[in-house]
Amino acid sequence: MKLNVNIRKGEDLRQMRKEGNVPAIMYGKHLSAPVSVFCNKNDFIKKFKQAGYSTALTLEGKGIEELVLIQDIQVDPVSDVVLHIDFLAVSKNEKVKTEVPVLLVGESPIEKLGEGKIQLVKDFVEVEAFPQDLPHDIKVDISTIASLNDTVFVKDLNVSDKVKILDDMEQPILTVVTLAEEVEETPVAATEVAATPAA
Repeated sequence: MKLNVNIRKGEDLRQMRKEGNVPAIMYGKHLSAPVSVFCNKNDFIKKFKQAGYSTALTLEGKGIEELVLIQDIQVDPVSDVVLHIDFLAVSKNEKVKTEVPVLLVGESPIEKLGEGKIQLVKDFVEVEAFPQDLPHDIKVDISTIASLNDTVFVKDLNVSDKVKILDDMEQPILTVVTLAEEVEETPVAATEVAATPAA
């Protein structure tokens, strides 16, 4: 996956954003110094939706060809406009550690029957792999979850043999709760709020 960028040389950032571009910085231990760049905002958003934070991109431009991970995105809290991007330059020959999101797929029989609800306990899993082998997400098929006693642990996750999971294998990824247990949580929280004295 490629993203076109240009070297940034002191351009006015406000004007740059008005023109539909986003300023960014690229850094990494094999770079002699951070590199200031910019890219088209819409192009970046499109690529980010495909890559997320765990899929490597290749930044391409005049004098630039670097494999990177999206490290950070600064977004305006009011307008949700992307203001700045941090790219971490990585080497295809060196393993990196990052967090990969857990994605639930399928339909659980127990939810379909209204007997319980899937509760995702762990949203992300830390992994180690070469950049080109990093998964976009780790899918968990919940179509086999049919009992209130069913639990999926980190050790149950299906990943490529090129990917090493770093988290505790005995950590739960998801559990099943009864609908009664889910409903009970709300009144307790409401009671605690009501009992809080006014300032």
